[in-house]
Amino acid sequence: MAGSMNALSEAVSVAANFPAACAVHPAPRPRHRLRTLALAVLSSVVWTGLYLGAAPAQAQSARSGDDFFLMARDAARVGNRPQLERISHLLQTQHPDYLLNSYVEYWRLRAKLEDAPLEGVRDFLDRNAGSYLAERLRSDWLKVLARNGLWDEFRRERPKLVNDDPEVACYGLLARYRSRDESALEELKITWLAPRELPEGCVPLAEAAFAGGRYGPREVWARVRSLAEANMNAGAKRALGFLPRTEAPDAKQFDRALGESASYLAHLSKAPLSKTQIGKTQKELVVLALSRVARNEPQVALTLFDTKLRAQLPQDDQAYVWGQIATSGARRHLPESLGGFREARDAPSAAPLTDEQLAWWTRIALREQAWGDVRDAVDRMSAQGRSDPTWIYWRGRAMKALGRPDEAKALFSSIAAEYNFYGRLAAEELGLVIQLPPKGAPLTEAEITAAADAPGVKRALALFRLNMRTEGVREWNWNIRTLDDRKLIAASEVARRAEIWDRAINTADRTVAVHDFSLRYLAPYRQIFTENSKMRELEESWVLGLVRQESRFIDNAKSSVGAAGLMQLMPATAKWVARKMGMKDFSWARVHDVDVNTALGTFYLRTVLNELDGHPVLAAAAYNAGPGRARRWRDAKPIEGAIYAESIPFNETRDYVKKVMSNTMYYSAVLGGQTASLKERLGMVAPRRAGAEAAPGPDPTP
Repeated sequence: MAGSMNALSEAVSVAANFPAACAVHPAPRPRHRLRTLALAVLSSVVWTGLYLGAAPAQAQSARSGDDFFLMARDAARVGNRPQLERISHLLQTQHPDYLLNSYVEYWRLRAKLEDAPLEGVRDFLDRNAGSYLAERLRSDWLKVLARNGLWDEFRRERPKLVNDDPEVACYGLLARYRSRDESALEELKITWLAPRELPEGCVPLAEAAFAGGRYGPREVWARVRSLAEANMNAGAKRALGFLPRTEAPDAKQFDRALGESASYLAHLSKAPLSKTQIGKTQKELVVLALSRVARNEPQVALTLFDTKLRAQLPQDDQAYVWGQIATSGARRHLPESLGGFREARDAPSAAPLTDEQLAWWTRIALREQAWGDVRDAVDRMSAQGRSDPTWIYWRGRAMKALGRPDEAKALFSSIAAEYNFYGRLAAEELGLVIQLPPKGAPLTEAEITAAADAPGVKRALALFRLNMRTEGVREWNWNIRTLDDRKLIAASEVARRAEIWDRAINTADRTVAVHDFSLRYLAPYRQIFTENSKMRELEESWVLGLVRQESRFIDNAKSSVGAAGLMQLMPATAKWVARKMGMKDFSWARVHDVDVNTALGTFYLRTVLNELDGHPVLAAAAYNAGPGRARRWRDAKPIEGAIYAESIPFNETRDYVKKVMSNTMYYSAVLGGQTASLKERLGMVAPRRAGAEAAPGPDPTP
């Protein structure tokens, strides 16, 4: 009994301290949610503690490896190292060959990595060489080695890491700099200008760059602009600490320039000219303030910029501001944005526009049918940007419109064999009808068995079985990353048989030369989708294409904002649709039921399709971003569906709509459905109507 009471006391202590442990997480939680979470942990830890402290050895030995594993996971999650050690010992003793033992060992090592003996870490890495967990532990260990100044060990281990993260990459640069490799300071620039917090390893490098005169105020303000554009005001303010005191702006003025931008600029523009001769520091604040206003109100920014303040800015800063105003205006589909991009392009000594800005120049030019601008914008992109099928296709369209058909044909031909949205459109420009690639030789059972027996795949399947989906996906993805096409198809078939639909689809999607589109475009629950599509008079291939993009047919899928099920319904939408349908027995608990979710989702899809002129592109956009936005994104004149899709302001929705429409084409081909071309399906989008009616209901997805 004393043992059980000691276990209980320890468990209660762990649970009581749990909210404090949560303090490392930046996002605040409501107090009642913390209390609920702590109680849940208390329950789990208490029962585990009682079991370990009081249960007789005979009962303990009856526990499965899965039981011990899940208890170890829970102990690791709440940071209970003594309990984790005890469970690990029991697991190793009673189930030495348990498939996921390496995970428990990883959790133990990770918990004490700061003071773990080098030999113990090396031993784990050697025994698990090439595994996902070895990669994770090595990444964590490299950071510990760098923080502790063990640079020789760091240099030995770093080349073995497959995927660097920014922090390890910074420590790698620092290791080189400590070895007198001055080129590390030059390479720092990419990280220095990235819109994120400076990783720990790059801070001493930046300090060295400033101390040695390689960096100066110009680099500080470049970083401040990058962070301010990403709305990282606190980080921008910290970057000012690298400025000499004589050049640092007053903190209140800096806060006002970013927080009260319009009034700050209006005050400057109204003051007598003699009082607004702006110096170097205030010039930077003016540029920041103009950029901040441009983000939300580009037309207001243009008015403020067109005052005497503009004349006091150097030409390169004027070009920068023009780029900010034009990009924001293009996202709002303002035709006058074209003029802003041209101003930025033509300014002497101006820094080049970024690929993102050039993409928006291209998009607004497409909406205005300014094909010369389309060509010019794409031509100014980096080599990587120009190689994107998106811009290859639209440059081809520009060449065709500008009377250069041979160049257009060459561009279309370069991507026509790709199985994606723009590959399909390019093929149609060449008059090629859709054809599925031939399957390779059928897989043998031996090939499928070999794929299923791969240790990493077995671990992934075990994690999926234990409902540890995040870990299962990571383990799976790591282990298929180097497979050839046939092995990918075999792994996809393993996932299909296990009904892990998303891994089956994504794995088949990775093949390069040998394909199996029946796996790439799986259609689980086919009868349910067929029935609901017929009932709602929806094209089944379109519905499947949408669900493939929403959830990859995972019935218990849940997004970070609460969208749930196959068709990723938000709670308010599901409730609204259920009421419209007269589904009296609906409760949120039923949203993961395939029949219920599909019925609700297809009803809503039919509703938005009716409200949006029966246009599948508009309806897909509405399903992802809401009907009101889908309406606002139309133009004052008819535009091609492809141009509408490409000029959607939200990155997620733009990608979503294009993939839904592309998926529709391939589902139709796989299932033998409609034969309409992609361009026909995209059609023309009618002009927006003044005073359009309100959205039919809540948005179904974030």
